[in-house]
Amino acid sequence: MARKAAGKPPEEILLDWKREQASLKARVVDRDTEAWQRDPAFSGLQRVGGVDVSFVKDDSGSACASLVVLSYPELEVLYEDCRMVTLTAPYVSGFLAFRELPFLVDAVQQLRQREPRLMPQVLFVDGNGVLHHRGFGVACHLGVLTDLPCIGVAKKLLQVDGLENNALHKEKIQLLKAGGDSFPLMGGSGTVLGRALRSHDHSTKPLYVSVGHKISLEAAVRLTHSCCKFRIPEPVRQPPSPG
Repeated sequence: MARKAAGKPPEEILLDWKREQASLKARVVDRDTEAWQRDPAFSGLQRVGGVDVSFVKDDSGSACASLVVLSYPELEVLYEDCRMVTLTAPYVSGFLAFRELPFLVDAVQQLRQREPRLMPQVLFVDGNGVLHHRGFGVACHLGVLTDLPCIGVAKKLLQVDGLENNALHKEKIQLLKAGGDSFPLMGGSGTVLGRALRSHDHSTKPLYVSVGHKISLEAAVRLTHSCCKFRIPEPVRQPPSPG
């Protein structure tokens, strides 16, 4: 995901970004919209996708934007696309989407044109959804722009709305004894922003799952767990190398 780069956009640009986030946030759907999401075994789900932007070592401006589609429940690769891109927007906390999203949206659009039968029914995003400073992280942004169900999966806790990676939080993590165990991430506002999930029996570090778009948190957590052979969900665990 994002690597910090020097420089910060002018305030007027940040204000424009905030306005866009606020406008699009109104379109986020945080409930199940497909029959397969409400099925305990996810019957009807056949394709899961994952997107990621990974960086070239010692080069904050070059990255590989990847999209992978796997079969479900087998989790075998059906489609993969990785292209080298040049990032022009700097990394600014809370505005990751404006740095990476254009390339991810383009990858989804390319798939729609090339192989529409392989379009994923849900996308995992290496980042946050409603667990965000303004309730509209990259997983929400991508979901709204592509009209696909999206799940935000982060490896570190974004400390917003009073959430802290403090002693109490670490105690709760210790109580996650088996893969699939989770606890709610409730902010100071009283809103549940996501869940901390022990994604695998042999993983002690949790994942932070949040709704991106067109799926409930409960379904997002269950599906994330079912896609984990290791700690990270398979659709985003091993992005392809550029060919």
